[in-house]
Amino acid sequence: MPTVNEEVIQKYIAGCQKHDKESQYALFKHFYSYAMGVCRRYAQNSDEASDILSESFLKVFNHIEHYDTSKPFKSWLGKIVTNTAIDAYRANLKFSQQEDVKDHENISDEASVYGKLAYDDLLALVRSLSPAYQAVFNLYAIDGYSHNEIAELLGITVNTSKSNLHKARKRLQELLDEAAKTEGTARAQKQVTSGE
Repeated sequence: MPTVNEEVIQKYIAGCQKHDKESQYALFKHFYSYAMGVCRRYAQNSDEASDILSESFLKVFNHIEHYDTSKPFKSWLGKIVTNTAIDAYRANLKFSQQEDVKDHENISDEASVYGKLAYDDLLALVRSLSPAYQAVFNLYAIDGYSHNEIAELLGITVNTSKSNLHKARKRLQELLDEAAKTEGTARAQKQVTSGE
């Protein structure tokens, strides 16, 4: 048998499904503290937390017809708030990376060329890895996925993901060592032929 509180929440939800503004406000007010607590765990500041909260409740009200009333509303709300916060984090991360690129565009042309060459060389080294090593390396080291997520995405075990990452790093180190040795040999040969 539902408690009085659950009955009131279900009444608010029914009103929200009919786009009743008073029910929406009552539901918002009832879950404000809980939802704001989730937002604050992910946000950089209170303004960002408020933005996430507002966007979360807009999603709730726009999709409330998808809510399964046999399950706790608080869990459904929490998932929406968490996903909205993660989306905001990703958007901020993408924005900050774009800003970093803009900041670096002002570096001298010579430095940019060397940076580009180094990046292209590193990219070529990563591309020289086997597809299995390359996929795990990119997902883990570049995109920030966990071994559990990689295992699920690629249909491999967590241990295979860890092993492939270890082997990819080891192979990249070998390739970097070879490149450094080749660069050193080329530099030495140039010095000998030029009489330096």
